[in-house]
Amino acid sequence: MSLETYIWYYMVAVIVLTISYSLYGIVTRSHIVKKMIFITILSDAVYVLLVFMGYRINASMPPVYPGGTLLNPNLPGSLGDIESFISRSVDPVPQVLIVTGIVIGLAQLIFLSSISLKIAKATGTLNIKRLEVEEDE
Repeated sequence: MSLETYIWYYMVAVIVLTISYSLYGIVTRSHIVKKMIFITILSDAVYVLLVFMGYRINASMPPVYPGGTLLNPNLPGSLGDIESFISRSVDPVPQVLIVTGIVIGLAQLIFLSSISLKIAKATGTLNIKRLEVEEDE
């Protein structure tokens, strides 16, 4: 195997470990702010995983066919030209999903922050275990 393959597997292992650690942190931590931090780490790790899924090792082109203008398009002449273009271009769908996910993640973080501020004002704590004890009493 080549060095690129080892680096590829190493990065995938780091991403999987980051996702696992963030899930562990979400489940085991009792403070709401810490849970929000681990949710942010989880979403960032998923974005990096999507980048790796959409990446092609030998790709160097954006997914725009070169040549021509809007009024005078230069369409490909043969099937070989199309296959060559497809093999050299990067898949744009994961990139679009990442941009959408970043916007949704920011909205989620703002929403969770506002809820945690209201909980802190109402109860004086953000520790879930203390909130459960106060609720039982």
